Amino acid sequence: MNKPPVDRPMWQPSPERIAGANLTAFMQQAGARWRRRFADYAALHRWSVEHPQEFWASVWEFCGVIGDMGATVVVDANRMPGARWFPEARLNFAENLLRPDAHDAGLAFWGEGRAPGRIRRLDRQALYRRVARLAAAMRADGIGPGDRVAAYMPNLPETVIVMLAAASIGAVFTSASPDFGVQGVLDRFGQVAPKLLFVADGYRYNGKRIDCLGKVAEIAARLPGLVRTVVCPYVQRGGHALSAIPHATLLGDYVAPHRRVSSIEFARLPFDHPLYIMYSSGTTGVPKCIVHGAGGTLLQHLKEHRLHCDLKPGDRLFYYTTCGWMMWNWLASGLASGAWVLLY
Repeated sequence: MNKPPVDRPMWQPSPERIAGANLTAFMQQAGARWRRRFADYAALHRWSVEHPQEFWASVWEFCGVIGDMGATVVVDANRMPGARWFPEARLNFAENLLRPDAHDAGLAFWGEGRAPGRIRRLDRQALYRRVARLAAAMRADGIGPGDRVAAYMPNLPETVIVMLAAASIGAVFTSASPDFGVQGVLDRFGQVAPKLLFVADGYRYNGKRIDCLGKVAEIAARLPGLVRTVVCPYVQRGGHALSAIPHATLLGDYVAPHRRVSSIEFARLPFDHPLYIMYSSGTTGVPKCIVHGAGGTLLQHLKEHRLHCDLKPGDRLFYYTTCGWMMWNWLASGLASGAWVLLY
């Protein structure tokens, strides 16, 4: 086999693909906005580093962020830590992921085995309705801005719905994978004192059905301040024994009083309002909490999806991840670009 010369790329996009790329459109729009000319990607990158105020304002505008940007992009830009981005802005993360112009977007799910519900599809309208009902249930439980909502769940549509419902009211979402042991979960959730804990009854892996409710009972009993544990049926068809789990209810029963709710009152909050709590790996002691703000997460993910991945409305986005890794959060943000997010 003939090897390609080492000084030439193995693949290059066609002129037609380059012309139709989001990055090309961004360069044209930003160039016109700031009266600049970008000869190539290196020039665009250099401008983004040397003029971050112009760059990030352009990302906001190009991606059509829903919210009020304000007149100021950054204060104390050279302080690290200490720089404040978009200090006058108000937005809601979930509102941008459930944007009304995303006509060909939603969630598609594949699970292991042959059980009912292993393949599901929720378009944007169905997803919005599910989030609206759950957000109403959370509000009725007294959950508001800054309260922590935790999920100990597989990569299910319900996990995304919990995150969006929490974000819609300004609550802070945090998650862990159901293959974590009891102490691993407590090392994480024990630091953030969640008021709501969403769990699945189990998960499937490598052809096996693994029950989680025994671990959930122990975890919930050791989380002071927990208002409710909400169980999402996944591997069991019925007959869930919840008496051993403090303040436990099934997801269907939790949202039933709000089944007629069809709209969401999105709380528009400051740009740096906490959205996610993630964790370091725990290899050097107890995992460290890492807080990510709503605006920074939204803009960074929009930049990566639209400019680097060339993600467009109706595209399908997949990343193989559990809910214990930050790539789950990255994957969920694909909704903000009008894509179908594929869960497995």
